[in-house]
Amino acid sequence: MYYILFYKTVEDYLERRVPLREKHLAYANASHQRGELFIAGALADPADSAILVFKGENSSVAEEFAKNDPYVLNGLINEWKVRPWNVVIGG
Repeated sequence: MYYILFYKTVEDYLERRVPLREKHLAYANASHQRGELFIAGALADPADSAILVFKGENSSVAEEFAKNDPYVLNGLINEWKVRPWNVVIGG
């Protein structure tokens, strides 16, 4: 099953992410290498959200990712939520 982690970013996210970006990307890449994080990226114009897609038996892998993400821990994310995604084509 796929699970989408939705992030809402703070207003000055682009500026504030600079010192945390390497840690965040290392954290995300480790999850990807373990086969948990399938695909991820920030939305642009405006840069106010990000979407991360996880594969797993349940939503816990996405929820644990969010709880320990350097961006979340350092206040760059205003709000996050996980929703199951019923993939019909692809995947």
